[in-house]
Amino acid sequence: MIRVLVVDDHPVVRQGIQQILATTPDIVVAGEAGSSAETFEKVRHETFDLVLLDISMPGVSGIEVLRQLRLRTPELPVLILSIHSEEEYAVRVLRTGAAGFLSKASVPEELVTAIRRVAAGRKYVTASVAERLAERVGGALPSTGHELLSEREHEVLCLIASGRSVKQIGEALCLSIKTVSTYRARILQKMEMASNAELTRYALKHGLIE
Repeated sequence: MIRVLVVDDHPVVRQGIQQILATTPDIVVAGEAGSSAETFEKVRHETFDLVLLDISMPGVSGIEVLRQLRLRTPELPVLILSIHSEEEYAVRVLRTGAAGFLSKASVPEELVTAIRRVAAGRKYVTASVAERLAERVGGALPSTGHELLSEREHEVLCLIASGRSVKQIGEALCLSIKTVSTYRARILQKMEMASNAELTRYALKHGLIE
């Protein structure tokens, strides 16, 4: 039996996943978490075969939760489930250590297939993501602006584009206001932009925020 921990801050989404997996004889939702703190607590005290993680978590981002899970429990595979475009996020989360990426727009059967494959120790990506990865390795695909950013810079970019103030970003990421300002300056320089408004338009265009 594949024991899955479902991590999503929306109870309705967790319930929907529970209903989908209730029809499978070999997969069970063995735990649920709606925040990063709950996730780490569950993983610390319970046993799971796989974590199904939403990338858009409040406070600490899903990317950071993924990074922490890889450090704390490297043997526990993580399958990312996201509303965001796979073209924009899949490569990033796979490089961070995810075992697979699946869009929330996918059909239920694809979710079941992905869970089984990842639980078996394999990777799961769609054909389009596999092609993008191949192009990236071969150097045939130019990097978009945000792909030049570090993981922390990417998090700050998304929070800026979501309308958070420097103080709010610092509180969310446990950083000083000065450090957040430094990250912002680096982001603007790397992406050759001059304002938060430009960053926000870019993030919306590329599906980095809802």
